[in-house]
Amino acid sequence: MKKTLLSTLFIILAAMLLPGIAQAEQTIVKNGKATARIVTDRSDAVNLQAAELLQDFVKRISGASIDIVDGKAKRGDVVIGEGSTDGLTEDGFRLQSRGDVLYISSGGDKGAIYGVVTLLENYLGVAYYAAGALDVPQMSTITLPVIANHHENPAFRYRQSQNYSMASDPLYRLWFRLEEPKDEFAGGNWVHTFNRILPSDRYGESHPEYYSFINGKRRPGHASQWCLTNPAVFEAAAAQIDSIFRANPGKTMISVSQNDGNFTNCHCPECEKVDKEEGALSGNFIRFMNKLAERFPDKQFSTLAYLFTMHPPKKVKPLPNVNIMLCDIDCKREVPLTDNASGRDFVTALEGWSKISNNIFVWDYGINFDNYLSPFPNFHVLQKNIQLFKKNHVTMHFSQIASSRGGDFAEMRTYMVSKLMWNPNLDCDSLMQAFMNGYYGKAAPYIYQYSKMIEGALLASGKDLWIYDSPVTHKDGMLNANCMKAYNELFDKAEAAVAADKKYLDRVRLSRLPLQYSQLEIERATGIKDAAATAAHLDLFESRVKEYNVPTVNERNNHPVDYCKLYRTRYLAHRGNNLAAGAKVTFGEAPSGNYGELGKTALTDGLYGGTTFVESWVGWEGKNAEFVVDLGKETQIKSVSIDCLHQLGAWILLPKGVKYSVSTDGTTYTPLGEYYRAEDRDPSVKFVEFKVEKPALARYVKAQVEGTIECPSWHYGVGHASWFFIDEVVVE
Repeated sequence: MKKTLLSTLFIILAAMLLPGIAQAEQTIVKNGKATARIVTDRSDAVNLQAAELLQDFVKRISGASIDIVDGKAKRGDVVIGEGSTDGLTEDGFRLQSRGDVLYISSGGDKGAIYGVVTLLENYLGVAYYAAGALDVPQMSTITLPVIANHHENPAFRYRQSQNYSMASDPLYRLWFRLEEPKDEFAGGNWVHTFNRILPSDRYGESHPEYYSFINGKRRPGHASQWCLTNPAVFEAAAAQIDSIFRANPGKTMISVSQNDGNFTNCHCPECEKVDKEEGALSGNFIRFMNKLAERFPDKQFSTLAYLFTMHPPKKVKPLPNVNIMLCDIDCKREVPLTDNASGRDFVTALEGWSKISNNIFVWDYGINFDNYLSPFPNFHVLQKNIQLFKKNHVTMHFSQIASSRGGDFAEMRTYMVSKLMWNPNLDCDSLMQAFMNGYYGKAAPYIYQYSKMIEGALLASGKDLWIYDSPVTHKDGMLNANCMKAYNELFDKAEAAVAADKKYLDRVRLSRLPLQYSQLEIERATGIKDAAATAAHLDLFESRVKEYNVPTVNERNNHPVDYCKLYRTRYLAHRGNNLAAGAKVTFGEAPSGNYGELGKTALTDGLYGGTTFVESWVGWEGKNAEFVVDLGKETQIKSVSIDCLHQLGAWILLPKGVKYSVSTDGTTYTPLGEYYRAEDRDPSVKFVEFKVEKPALARYVKAQVEGTIECPSWHYGVGHASWFFIDEVVVE
């Protein structure tokens, strides 16, 4: 009797300590029929959304309709919104089996939804890669394993990224646990908000004193900053901010942040006094934000630490409800931020902010914004950078990677970034291979080999990887002829491996576009040797961007079909005999900086520049230009033109105009004509010809180019020197 009693007590104790021993697997669908229910509080919008998500996928997997009900759970049910919340933070969740019931509990916000996503992904085999790339297993019986205690909390409370899939499938954002500014920021006021809060169109004329004092005068304008030491600015801004919060009940955060542009801060005596005291241009901004934080203690104020405000002040500390949005825009990406000079400067800023704030939002950049369709092999740095952010008190993170359709590994880039923002300690190589195997099928080994090869080639080249780069920069490095040949051979094998499956073949071909684009860019920049071959490459590229609906080649929304049309007329078209080809150029007003030496040949070498100013172009900053082209002998001419770049984002504005004159002796010049044009505010990148047609006898052709000199009030660089760029002089 005593022995039997002890045995019984042992079994009871074991069952209490190890509840999984007493449980069997939980069947929720059997032979196409639901055997369980989803129990939740239907009045809770998030819990109901989580329940409907699970219901939807149970139907997709098995064809069974599982009911969503209120009330108490029965054996076999799935309960959403109840269960242990110990240790869970915002968006965190727990999956736990107890008494033949699966409980999905939440730490708040979307935790229940993310718990369901994890159940589907980790336990039921659903895999999601991008819009149109969702793999759902098919089974008539769905059995859940016993889950003792699966709980997760996000590394960052706010996680933001980009992908074209968000616009086409609302599930994408939920699945990858991404958030958007509208979720957090009142009235959509998220970054570069000074002009939204106090519009210069409204206040500029009546209150110029509200705006930056730059180079001797006040500069009201869309890109001008505020005079932050002016008490009237604070009161006007506070009144506007109060009205924004009142119009957006439930929202407690707003961005009050500098307009886009560098060194456009106020230089009035009072502002410069603060700058000197704080030892950093951010000091004035933090003092201003602290005043707002004190005025509205129940609200959060996010402000940019961006370009000229990246480094922290020496004295003032942000109040707890001041959020520092720190941006690493000027950093190179070929190695982690800790491993090159530009990155280490940012790390110094990050560590400085982390010493005075636990409320930091890092805005990281991870794609080539001037050339989305260009290889950008930075996957090897993602994890280390995100771990660095987490280590330094970062609680919110935006990985700006564009992920426009057709962009370099757009689908995999968001897949990996989103998972690392949730858990920075995941194995990156495993993530990459899991994605590739699912997304590319049998082509995956070749695509994987390509990704590793180009990464190694970048590192071996010693070239920087920049977010405003050109493929031409890497023509002797990771995109040299031997590398390009090897890459294309791998893609040929990848296409052959999935030739019978259009779904996978399309994905491989979409991912090949950056190589094809790079080949075209390098061919036009180095001089097209075989026009027929280049035309064939262009035709194939154009057919693919049309087939796959690729929307843009860069952040300025230049369409790839327009790129192809321009390529034909600008680079492939047969041009008339340019009498200035190879001619000697001498300068009266020389180009700026290193462009002076380049200008001796680049203006007459016959090579037309592309959308990125880092190759072929010759630039002048904050001044006019004057140069003379020596044709070598007296020649009858009929026209003269220069080719100019328009790229507002890089502070490159078109010249106001040009005056041409000609001479037979190099001493006495006769006016030939002039070409002036209206100001152009179009953000698209474009090429504009400044041409005069008039017959004349000449050996020497002089061009006197009138620049804009400084950026106007509507531009990012208001009050500062503007650039103009020329790449070719044509005399016919």
